[in-house]
Amino acid sequence: MQNVIDLWTNMDMRRRIIVIGATLAMFAAVLGLSRMAAQPEMVLLYAGLEPGAAGDVIAALDQRGVSYEISGDSILVDAAQRDSLRMALAGEGLPAAGGAGYELLDTLSGFGTTAQMFDAAYWRAKEGELARTLLAMPEIRAARVHIASAPSRTFQPESSASASVTLTTVRGDLGESQAMAIRHLIASAVAGMRPDAVQIIDTVSGLIGGQEGEGVNSSDAADRSAAIRGNVERLLAARVGPGKSVVEVAVSLVSERESITERTFDPQGRVAISSETEERSGNSTQPGGEVTVASNLPEGDAAAGGNESSQTSETRERVNYEVSETQREVLRGPGDIKRLTVAVMVDGVVTVAADGTRTWAPRTEEELSTLRELVASAVGLDEARGDVLTLKTLEFQELPTELGTEASASLLPQIGPLDVMSMIQTAVLAVVALVLGLFVVRPILASSSARAALPAPEAPLALPSLGGSESMALNGEVDLGYPMGGFAMEDGALGDTAVEDDPASRLRRLIEQRQTESIEILRSWMETEEEHA
Repeated sequence: MQNVIDLWTNMDMRRRIIVIGATLAMFAAVLGLSRMAAQPEMVLLYAGLEPGAAGDVIAALDQRGVSYEISGDSILVDAAQRDSLRMALAGEGLPAAGGAGYELLDTLSGFGTTAQMFDAAYWRAKEGELARTLLAMPEIRAARVHIASAPSRTFQPESSASASVTLTTVRGDLGESQAMAIRHLIASAVAGMRPDAVQIIDTVSGLIGGQEGEGVNSSDAADRSAAIRGNVERLLAARVGPGKSVVEVAVSLVSERESITERTFDPQGRVAISSETEERSGNSTQPGGEVTVASNLPEGDAAAGGNESSQTSETRERVNYEVSETQREVLRGPGDIKRLTVAVMVDGVVTVAADGTRTWAPRTEEELSTLRELVASAVGLDEARGDVLTLKTLEFQELPTELGTEASASLLPQIGPLDVMSMIQTAVLAVVALVLGLFVVRPILASSSARAALPAPEAPLALPSLGGSESMALNGEVDLGYPMGGFAMEDGALGDTAVEDDPASRLRRLIEQRQTESIEILRSWMETEEEHA
C-alpha cells in the first residue's frame, strides 16, 4: 500500500489524470460487458405467422408478462423460456394453424341456413383442414388450399372437382415426390377428384411438376441406375473381391405416353349363331301333243289331246356366322426403359511372389464370358431393344496409402456445449483489460518508479575512481577531456587512451560500460523535453 502511495505522490498532475481516466474506462468496460452478459439470450419462438395469429401470440405473452422482441415476422423470447412457452401456447390453441376447420360447421344453425350457405361453409372447412394437414409437414411453413366444385343439379351431368395449393417451404423448393404425395392427399380427401386435377404452386419455384404420368423425373433414371449398379457391384464383389470392379449404368427412359387400340378379325374362327330353313313346292299342268293353230282353238284338235302335269319342290337354308374378333387397347405410360447401357471394368489377377514382386495378369476369356452372362442376367439385358453391355479387364492403379492426416476429435465437444456469446464477452473483457494494462497503466507506473529511483539533481551520481584518486560524477554531460585510459573494459583490461581518441568512440564505450545509468539519463532528458513542450 505504501508503494502505491509513493507512486501516486511522485506522479505529476497529467499522469494522475491519465491513471484516473484509464481506471474509469476499465470500470465502464467491465460494467458494460457485465450488463451484456446479464441480458437474456433471445431465440426464435415463432416466425412466418399470419398477422392475426401473431397478434394472438403477442397478446398471450403480454398477459403472462414475458419479455419478447419482434424482428420482422419473427417473435423472439428468452432461450430459457422458449420450450415452456411453446407448450403453454399450444395448450391454448396458439398459434392458429392455417384457417378454420370443421369448427365452422358448429356455428351453423338449422334455421336460416340455406343449402348454398352450408356448401360454402363445408368447402371452407375442408380447405382449412387440408391446410392444417399440410402444415404438419416439417418442410412446409405456410399453405393455402382452394377447392373448386360445381354445385350439384338435377338434370346436369356431374362435374369433377379440382384444387390448387399454394405452399411456402422452410428452405429451398419442394421435390417432385413430395408434390405427388400432396396431390394424392388432396384428391383422396375430396370425393370425385383425381390427382391430376390438383395443381401445386411453390412461392419460390412456381408450378411443381405437371399432371401425373405426363413425364418422368430426372431422378427416376438416376434411382434406377443406382439400383442396377448396386446389384452388379454386389454380384462382382463375390467373385473378384470388393473394390476390384467399377460399374457404370446409363438408363434411358420413355418420356411420352402411347395409347394403342387394336381390333383383329379371324376368318377361320367363325361360330354359327342362327339358322333359317325355307321349303317351297308346286304343281303345273301343260297340254300334250304338238302345238298347232287348231290346238289353240276351243274346239280344235287340241281338245281331244292329253295334258301333261309337273311337280316342283325347293328348299333354302340360311346360316348366320359370327366371325371371331379380338379388340385390345394398350396404354403405355412414361417410365419404361427405352435403352440400357452398362460398362463394367474388373481388375486382373495380382500375384505376389516370395520376394515381394507384384505381377498382374488379365483374366481369362472364359471367366470374362461367364461374368458377362451373369451381368446380363442381373441387369435384364435386351439386345433387341438396343441394350449394350461392355465388360473389360484392366489393371487398377493403386491409391497412395496416406491420403491425408487423420481426423481426430476436437477438445470442444468433449468439454460440452458452450455458450458462444458468453465466450465472446469474456474474450472482449480480457482484451480490454490487457490493452489498458499494457499500454496505459504499465508505462505510467514504470516511468514513475524510474523517476523515484533517480538521484536528486543536487547530488549527481558519483562514479568510482577509475585509475585515479578522484571520483567523477555522472550528470549526463560528456566531458571530452576525461581520460579514458582508466576505464575498465568488459574483459578486465584497461582501456588505452592512445588507441582511440575519437569523442564518439569514447562516448560509445562509456555507454557500453554504464548502460543502466545512460538509459536513465536519456529518459530524464526526454521527460524534461516533454514537460517544456
